[in-house]
Amino acid sequence: MPLPRRHFLLAAGAAGLAGCSFRPDQDHNGPDAPRAQALRQPVRTAWVFSSGGPRGFVHVGVLKALEELGLVPDLIVGASVGALVGSLCASGLSATEIETLALDVQPLALARIAVGAAERLSGTAIAELVRQHSRVQLLERMPVPMACVAARRTDGVAVAFTAGDVGLAVQASSAIEGQFAPVRIRGQQHIDADWTTPLPVRVARALGAQRVLAVDATAHLDRTPPGAERYRASDLRKQALVQADAQHAHLLLKPDFGYWVSLSREFRQRAIAAGYQATMAQAAALRVLHVEVV
Repeated sequence: MPLPRRHFLLAAGAAGLAGCSFRPDQDHNGPDAPRAQALRQPVRTAWVFSSGGPRGFVHVGVLKALEELGLVPDLIVGASVGALVGSLCASGLSATEIETLALDVQPLALARIAVGAAERLSGTAIAELVRQHSRVQLLERMPVPMACVAARRTDGVAVAFTAGDVGLAVQASSAIEGQFAPVRIRGQQHIDADWTTPLPVRVARALGAQRVLAVDATAHLDRTPPGAERYRASDLRKQALVQADAQHAHLLLKPDFGYWVSLSREFRQRAIAAGYQATMAQAAALRVLHVEVV
């Protein structure tokens, strides 16, 4: 039976891991270390992409449709896989380029053994992937402003990195608690915000967004299949977190492509197609959302 959630990567085992990371807890405190800084321009419309592990392939389909509709945001905000996909878009990659990468990437190559850390894995390869493909290396220089949301490990407070090294910011946003080593930035450890702020709509609003399109990659729990009962408690917890933010969005997209996930090409294509179809179905509302208010 396929697995339902983002930890599918870990269940696949250590085979294929892209080497080792020997300084998983080094402090990144140089001039290009990620930081939260005020945006320079007003934000009318923001796109918010949720966390979700393999389910995050749906974000690629949403981007395909938004690009086809000719829509452009003033800000992109993403958590975990939403930060990864969103940052590539914000850097200037086309939806086609992002789709090609999404279909070709080998997820097992994005995890390394974290030598000397309590957690098994390090996400340094994620940072390298983002740096390799992003057209811009610093968040503050992105053609579209970008906020990568991570959680401060000490208290779970959401941190929106809007400046500094995009690869490191995405790595911090994707550091699954208890599995991937936290990313220490300016003295503070940061982890994936999946269990605190999986759909960071309120972060976008705090950054000044007047209107928000939110994309929720989580499963439709009213259609949970037999065999998923053991995941019910965690699913309900995640749903409550998502709903707390979703109510602050002006338009919510929640594409349906089934409960179970995999890393197969067929699953990726199905998730991308679902994202595209759900977005195109809301084309009229999306155009209204992006109309500039004078």
